[in-house]
Amino acid sequence: MSYGQGGSQSQWDPWKPHSQQPWNGGGSQTPDWAALAEASETRNKRRRLLFIGGGALATVAVGAAVAMAVVSANGDNKASNQPASQLPSTAALPSDSAAAPSFAPTSAPPPLDPKDFISSAKKDTAPLSPETLFPGTQLTMGSTVYKKGPTADTKNCASAAQGTLPKILTTGGCTRLMRVTYVKDGIAVTVGVAVFDTEAQATKAKGQADKKSIVRPLSGDGIKAFCAGAVCRSTTNSYGRYAYFTLTGFTSGKDVTAKDTKVFRAGDDLAEFTFRQIRRRGEAQASAAANQ
Repeated sequence: MSYGQGGSQSQWDPWKPHSQQPWNGGGSQTPDWAALAEASETRNKRRRLLFIGGGALATVAVGAAVAMAVVSANGDNKASNQPASQLPSTAALPSDSAAAPSFAPTSAPPPLDPKDFISSAKKDTAPLSPETLFPGTQLTMGSTVYKKGPTADTKNCASAAQGTLPKILTTGGCTRLMRVTYVKDGIAVTVGVAVFDTEAQATKAKGQADKKSIVRPLSGDGIKAFCAGAVCRSTTNSYGRYAYFTLTGFTSGKDVTAKDTKVFRAGDDLAEFTFRQIRRRGEAQASAAANQ
């Protein structure tokens, strides 16, 4: 690059002051304005780079300071930086219920067992008669209505039984035998309830009964005699201190066969009703005792 015309060539240094430039001493030499402009632009670029680099370093320094401040602020709260598995469990956290008053545990007495009241004569003290066990003039089982006939009550248990039953009742300690008869469409059912002092006696009597242990049929009040020499169906059961029997047959005197389902149904209905009445007796006495 030449400065001036016809003179010697010398290198212009853009970084030297104006007074030290080689063209400064000769009056005939004129500065190269294009070179000066290029040098000025180069200086400006270097300055911008220095500013940008310094700003980046300052930003990093500020960011580090902020991060240190955040870590320092969280340093006292260790639980906030711990994983969920290391946090205290729900049971370990305080709750509002912790301050609630506590009370000593209480337990209600167990309910009275109705069967206890009908399992021994000492506790089974409610009034007892054919009318209390079989009230009214009829009973309904499902959709079937049975008309009530005659009733009987005796302390001579053997006199109201036949076959092998009299001996079983006498030796077993039977104290009373109540009977009632119901009728429906020419089918009559006599129910006999034998009363003992204890449940064990009634259970034993039931176990000793066989096919020939039969309660004596009870007729009258418009019900013809039945099961007098004819084949009839009988059942035996017990609950509490009571053993109860049924005898079912035709008032026409004909024999009962396995095909006579209405006879079986009538006997089962009356046996079921008798069981319910004995159980209700126990429930009533248990309820009365609980309310005292």
